[in-house]
Amino acid sequence: MSMTRRFLLTATLALPPAAAGAATQSFEAFLQGVRADARRAGVSDATLRRALTGLRPNERVLELDRRQPEFTQTWEQYRDARLSQARIDGGRRAFADNRATLEAVQARYKVSPRIVVAIWGLETNYGGFTGNMNVIQSLATLAWDGRRASYFRNELIAALKILDAGHTTPDRMRGSWAGAMGHPQFMPSNFDRLAVDMDGDGRRDIWENRADALGSIANYLARSGWREEELWGREVLLPAGFNPGDAGRDNRRPLREWIRMGVRRPDGAAMPALDLPTAILLPGGAGGQAFAVYPNFNVIRRYNPSDFYALVVGLLSDRVG
Repeated sequence: MSMTRRFLLTATLALPPAAAGAATQSFEAFLQGVRADARRAGVSDATLRRALTGLRPNERVLELDRRQPEFTQTWEQYRDARLSQARIDGGRRAFADNRATLEAVQARYKVSPRIVVAIWGLETNYGGFTGNMNVIQSLATLAWDGRRASYFRNELIAALKILDAGHTTPDRMRGSWAGAMGHPQFMPSNFDRLAVDMDGDGRRDIWENRADALGSIANYLARSGWREEELWGREVLLPAGFNPGDAGRDNRRPLREWIRMGVRRPDGAAMPALDLPTAILLPGGAGGQAFAVYPNFNVIRRYNPSDFYALVVGLLSDRVG
């Protein structure tokens, strides 16, 4: 952000409306453009009044955007921070408490309930914290800021369309500072494509309706290519002398070929010699944990394009169901 824009935003937030003057008008001018775009997208004036009247930039959103941590965790640090016993126990309770819903979700979308619960657990601690920011305000602030204006403006229009369709209200549309919403932490554009009305009440409510939220996670995975009846992968033991250069998501070979090279389960037992496309991952480097990952692993990465994330989802799913 330029110094001028930073000054204008600070002045707008710090001064009363009469003193803010042109700074307030600057944001209002931005909103006028948003209103015009939203109307062209079919959003009603009534929705625009409810969502945008009195809206002001949120300085905290910009602070969080600027202060995103730039550090690299090791695999062990990342794994241990997220695969705690408390999260595993919470996942088992969540699985048991929502068993009937999860079975219905599985029947409709052909996605493992354990994977759905694991993603739910990593995204929002099984709905324990789904974000407390006003999504419209967050997206408007980020779109006005200008650093990623086009992306966030599109997300803002998508969010306004969600409100206009009656799926939720501006007060209930809460999420992260960047606009990720509800139990699945969908961005508004993902909601438009992938959220579902699992219980048939006419609304896709990923904020308070667990059936809709869990169904939406499963639909995301199903639309991304989930293969029913296949595992995500598993931890493995590598043979002595294994070449670390053979590891990596892009080096896929039939599982039977890795087995022929000496890859085994951690207990030493043999794995089924299948033609399943398989890659070997060494997230902690040579000498650390090793994993054989299958096509469903890459589907999990569609939710969050991180090997660490997908591995923890897989490991957590093995423990919750």
